[in-house]
Amino acid sequence: MVIASKVTTKGQVTIPKEVRERLRIQAGDMLVYEFQDGLVVVRKMEPFDAGWHRALSPTLADEWNSPEDDEAFGDL
Repeated sequence: MVIASKVTTKGQVTIPKEVRERLRIQAGDMLVYEFQDGLVVVRKMEPFDAGWHRALSPTLADEWNSPEDDEAFGDL
């Protein structure tokens, strides 16, 4: 099955109803975009999503990197 949707001038896309229903996507849910062999795979992000954390972690590597941060967050 192929389902298409149009991209707006702002780069926005409406997720077709059938896709929302099959993935159980609701307002406020987060989506994950993965590149695989020339394709983009879109899926609903689960509460703990290891792929999302892997993608995000390089951007945070230098943000929380001080003795004060270690003291404040070391026991988490």
